[in-house]
Amino acid sequence: MTERSARFALPFILPGQAQKEWFHNEALAALDGLVHAAVEGVAGTPPSDPAPGESWLVASGGSGAWDGQDHRLACFTAGGWRFVAAVAGMGVWDKAAGWERRWTGSAWTGGAISVAAVEVGGEQVVGPREPDIPTPAGGTTVDAEARAAIGALIVTLKSHGLID
Repeated sequence: MTERSARFALPFILPGQAQKEWFHNEALAALDGLVHAAVEGVAGTPPSDPAPGESWLVASGGSGAWDGQDHRLACFTAGGWRFVAAVAGMGVWDKAAGWERRWTGSAWTGGAISVAAVEVGGEQVVGPREPDIPTPAGGTTVDAEARAAIGALIVTLKSHGLID
């Protein structure tokens, strides 16, 4: 029988184990930082006076109490800092940045949402970028208003990143 959970290494209570409450409380402390995780931000050095419940993402090159904890979720409790290794797909809300960050398995990403398509009401409204649409030019009959309208559409589509 394993002594820790597979994803977040939460301690299990084992048969005949002494001080079961310690293992149970350790698991609860880790869960408190993981469930609907929200961090103050990303830092390499722990804050000088953290409040219990405060969490951070440890940047590369963490120092002090965070030495050797790069990219982990650091949660401050009454017993000190607790660290949880991220698993691929894990998300946290970054309060300082105002966006969600995701662990890719090798880095925390933030501020961008990666999707194959955007659907509203079951209907795709945005998909992969389409090739550039050439600006109208030439022809024997030129309708200046139509050309201006088509040009404005192209500019708008480009500004929204929908076409190159």
